[in-house]
This record gives sequence, C-alpha cells and structure tokens, in this order.
Amino acid sequence: MATKHAALHALIEPVVASMGFELWGIDHISQGKHSRLVIYIERESGVSVEDCADISRQVSAVMDVEDPIPGEYRLEVSSPGMARPLYSLEQFTRYQGHHVALKLRVAFDGRRKYQGLLAGVEGDEVLLQLEGEEYCFPIESIDSAHVVPQFDK
Repeated sequence: MATKHAALHALIEPVVASMGFELWGIDHISQGKHSRLVIYIERESGVSVEDCADISRQVSAVMDVEDPIPGEYRLEVSSPGMARPLYSLEQFTRYQGHHVALKLRVAFDGRRKYQGLLAGVEGDEVLLQLEGEEYCFPIESIDSAHVVPQFDK
C-alpha cells in the first residue's frame, strides 16, 4: 500500500508544484468497486474553487495517461481546511502547539484513538500531551491524524 501511495505522490506532486501549489496530501479510499482519490493542495495565499478545478483537470489528464488506479474512481481536489489531515513529520512539526486527533494502526494501552496537544516531533515520533501525560507515537504507527480546530468561546 505504501508503494502505491508513493507512486501516486510521484505522479501528482510535479503537476501540483508546477501550478504553484504545495501537495499537502493524498487519500485513496476504496469503496467497493469504486474508489475516491482525494488530493489536498495548499498555498500561502489560499486555495479557491477555480484552483481546485484547474488542478483537477491537469491531474486528471496525467492519471488518464498513466492509469495508476485500476477500475473507476472519483477525483476530488480540495484545500486541507481547518481540520486538516497531517501526513508527514514536517506537517506535525508545523502544527506543534495545536490540538490534534490521532488514530493508530494498532491499539496502544487498549485504545486506537487519541486527542490532545501536539507537543512536537522527536526523531520519527510524534509527541502528544493529554490528561497530564505525554505519549510518543512512531509516525508509522499512526493510521490517520488531523488538526482539531479550537474556537474561542
């Protein structure tokens, strides 16, 4: 699965970069015989609906030629938004001090879901503070993660 994700990233990242955006992440979600390919793009000045449409057209052309996903799939291009998913150690570092939710691949201390303050990154581990304790999760043990937006009351 990791090699398929790496292959998709290698196909899509140059297209996104050439259009002046950062490829924030990719999710390939299988749904029976259909699937979804979600591409998250980022740019300091923001992402518009037109930007998403433009990148969708360019990526779609590359995907049609390379055909890396068997069967039918729906292509979606989006900004990562406020509850942005986190994929890399660099992204976790950028969001240090924010609240995040993690889902682990395998349960740790009897649970797979954790939510707390992102204390930072140490080596290849994500440091999470919750309930007065600090947890260290190796990046490869994290199935999914996203920022939890905090709103002042």
